[in-house]
Amino acid sequence: MTDARKPTVGLIGLGMMGQGMGSNLLRNGFTLAVTAHRDRTGADRLSREGATVVDTLRAVAEASEVVILCVPGSPQVERIVMGTDGLLSAGQSGLTLIDCSTSEPSSTERVAAAVIAAGGHFVDAPLARTPVEAEAGRLNTMVGAEPETFAAIRPVLEAFCENIFHIGPIGAGHKLKLVNNFLAMGQASLIAEAFEACSAVGVPLDRLFEVISAGGANSGIFQMVAGAAKDGNLDGMRFGIANAAKDLGYYTRMTDAVPLTGGLGHAVRRALVEARNLGFGDALVGHLIAAQARLNGRTPMARTGS
Repeated sequence: MTDARKPTVGLIGLGMMGQGMGSNLLRNGFTLAVTAHRDRTGADRLSREGATVVDTLRAVAEASEVVILCVPGSPQVERIVMGTDGLLSAGQSGLTLIDCSTSEPSSTERVAAAVIAAGGHFVDAPLARTPVEAEAGRLNTMVGAEPETFAAIRPVLEAFCENIFHIGPIGAGHKLKLVNNFLAMGQASLIAEAFEACSAVGVPLDRLFEVISAGGANSGIFQMVAGAAKDGNLDGMRFGIANAAKDLGYYTRMTDAVPLTGGLGHAVRRALVEARNLGFGDALVGHLIAAQARLNGRTPMARTGS
């Protein structure tokens, strides 16, 4: 990096999270290079805000000292970094790669080894919170990196994160992110089953919400999912069922490899896979409530947010 405070940055992955991240990088004075996907919405927006749009992954690497990835998962990360025309094909010694995706730790080890062998630095910095916080520059991130690398890239993360936690060495961030998502999706699955139980036995959902909100079972996840769902809106938490099922697959493979005897991770994954297989894969996690209704032969709640 020529300037540890304001390195040139590349960003790959311009979905709901990536667009907010890129916008905040630009607002904080970083020079930003991006590449367009099939959907050019994100690239066109960031171009209007001052980013340079390049045609290839290699060109992103050539234009950048730091490259941030925010893509669906490990297969995409491996292709982007190590593919024939991937980032490493540019031969940019000293490039720092920050993987903000939710990736599988075993894959993270392979990617990190390739980046380091090419003379670069690797950081895993998966994200928490939603696209709303991405736009506001208030994401959370849990970081796996060597201390010197963490210190160097912290100003980059501060452009779009409110809370930055250095968890440990390379891979530690992705491991904790999977535990975080297990806890979050475990709560969402419990909420869905509780809603179906109340509906089946005749307990009003607004009374469920009132009681839980006032007690120890309350949580941020409960407020996001149940706060909207009690009024018939299943889109209160902006996270998709297919992504959640993917993440729980990563989590269960990680814990099975230890191995651990706990079965709750597999139960949560099964709830998500069942919902996906019932046709809710493209829906948000609040639609686990509709999936529970369908599994029990009842008419699912249908209304979503605007």
